[in-house]
Amino acid sequence: MKKVLVLAIALAAFLPGSSEVFGQPADKSASASGSTQTGREASRLTEEQRAWLGRARRHDKHGWVYLHIEGPPRERGFQHGYLLAKEISQSLHATKEVWQYESGMDWPWLVEKAKAILGPGVDAENLAEIDGMVEGLRIAGVDTSRHELIAYNGIIELSAYWWPKEKEKLQKDSTSPSKQSCSAFVATGSMTADGGIVLGHNTMGGYVDSCWNVILDIQPAKGHRILMQSGPGWIHSGTDFFITDAGLVGAETTIGGFKGFDEKGIPEFIRMRRAAQDASSIDAWCEIMKKGNNGGYANAWLLGDVNTKEIARLELGLKHVRLERKKDGYFVGSNVAEDLKILRFETSRKETDIRLSSVARRVRWKQLMAQHAGKINLELARAMEADHFDSYLQKDNPGGRSLCGHDDLDAETYGPDIPFTPSGTIDAKVVDTRMAKQMSFAARWGSACGAAFDAQKFLAAHPQFDWMQGLLKSRPSRPWAEFRAGE
Repeated sequence: MKKVLVLAIALAAFLPGSSEVFGQPADKSASASGSTQTGREASRLTEEQRAWLGRARRHDKHGWVYLHIEGPPRERGFQHGYLLAKEISQSLHATKEVWQYESGMDWPWLVEKAKAILGPGVDAENLAEIDGMVEGLRIAGVDTSRHELIAYNGIIELSAYWWPKEKEKLQKDSTSPSKQSCSAFVATGSMTADGGIVLGHNTMGGYVDSCWNVILDIQPAKGHRILMQSGPGWIHSGTDFFITDAGLVGAETTIGGFKGFDEKGIPEFIRMRRAAQDASSIDAWCEIMKKGNNGGYANAWLLGDVNTKEIARLELGLKHVRLERKKDGYFVGSNVAEDLKILRFETSRKETDIRLSSVARRVRWKQLMAQHAGKINLELARAMEADHFDSYLQKDNPGGRSLCGHDDLDAETYGPDIPFTPSGTIDAKVVDTRMAKQMSFAARWGSACGAAFDAQKFLAAHPQFDWMQGLLKSRPSRPWAEFRAGE
């Protein structure tokens, strides 16, 4: 559970003077195919670049930014960089601020480290997409570089997996930062109302560094079309909720307490993007993820193939890997490794301490699966993602242990957790076989239960977080929205 605001995924969109949720587009009047940039910036475009942008579009819906990009990698990257320039700039700013506050190290230092650690593992196509993004950003007036965007895309791996080991070298301190946490399930066969697949996922993160409100629709020149949740300026998902036109659906939950990172491996964000774009089956998807595994952002992946109604769970440690699959039943994820070798040898997690969020949520998932066996559908999936039952206290109690997390409400904490940390569940997504075959899913930006968060009231009540002034934004209540590739 992420209660300590640390380095993981610093993607808050920094909107001075705004009470809107992080990542809310600054210009809601953007045309379906066009830019939010000024006329002067638009005049810099070449005819070729105008043609690229004519095939892309963005629009805003209930706190989400839908972005469609298509074509060869350089063109896709340019479309992304130009149309989301303001959001990317804001997120980059917050990434730097949170990294420097939490680590005490300068951002340019991290960019140089990322150049050596992550850079060699970026394949040619993804590198071209990143370079195109740099080009689009510069035309829109945002100065960045290939290496900065690589560090930005790999911030999860750098901050939560590489940095603890590097810090240990610099200072004898083996304390690992908290990592992004999620709750997820996938069910099929006799577990669901129609016998098809149902997948649900929500993300738990810090309110100051959560800006995964981009619905990214990628139609590449080669490979499968992808519809996924993402962040501005990312070529991957990060929260890792996706569907593809191969009939694959997927989500993940981080493996809690994980310790392991191979600097010579392929970055997780590259493997995830390659798997989503290139794989036509669960087997192929898993093979891409396993090849060159660097241990960064170690996850339990919940997957489904809506054509065969088969589901799978890939637990991807660094030294140990386990793949389970079935056509009848379910898998759940709550940041506790199920494979005993991964659990015992690669994590510090205590899977029986129900005071911990991960263990309490694991217990709650199993209760809900038993309670709703044979009835699970999209409506129930939404309700389960918004569940507030605390398995430790045995009552409804919105807090860090509930599936819909509210760490900001927690007075009592255990271990290294900090009371009243402004973090918790920041989204919810659901999809079933019918929607996946139409390349669509439903999503809610903000708390899964719809509760609002008032930043100024929170900071007034909890001045220990005063360093977040100007970064922490309110999160208003949002309704559910449906998205479809090509809308």
